[in-house]
Amino acid sequence: MAEAVFRHLTKYDTKSSSPLIHEVDSAGTGAYHAGDEPDTRTMSTLEANGITHYSHAARKFVSDDFQTFDYILAMDDDNKVYLDRMRARLLKRNGIEDSKLGKVYLFGEFGGKSKEEEVIDPYYGAQDGFEIAYEQMVRFSRGLLKRIEEGQQRLDGA
Repeated sequence: MAEAVFRHLTKYDTKSSSPLIHEVDSAGTGAYHAGDEPDTRTMSTLEANGITHYSHAARKFVSDDFQTFDYILAMDDDNKVYLDRMRARLLKRNGIEDSKLGKVYLFGEFGGKSKEEEVIDPYYGAQDGFEIAYEQMVRFSRGLLKRIEEGQQRLDGA
């Protein structure tokens, strides 16, 4: 859901997409759903909010993702700890400069109600959980985009 919302808000893959966004993808820290399409409740929530063209097959996060993406967004604290440890091992094992790897953030740091807000996992609940998660994805995605744009302004000297 997060990928679909972010792509929608940034108009990714369209002529009017943000020039600051080069690649968007999502992956899980576990492989239990690898190859699966999004949950039907995710798709119905997206469609109810005007996101009608989204296709995705789940995949597991791999260490190469740290070199592909600048922002690695964890949905909750457990996943953030896992990703932080994975990144630390990669730095130690391969001697890569810290600045060459994407940074891990809790997605809720961007537009969350508190710095520690976690994404509510709706998978084992009812439809309203997907609506709550959607609202979080919109808020967090807008906050992330704002942070990226502000960072670019600092780089451009604006």
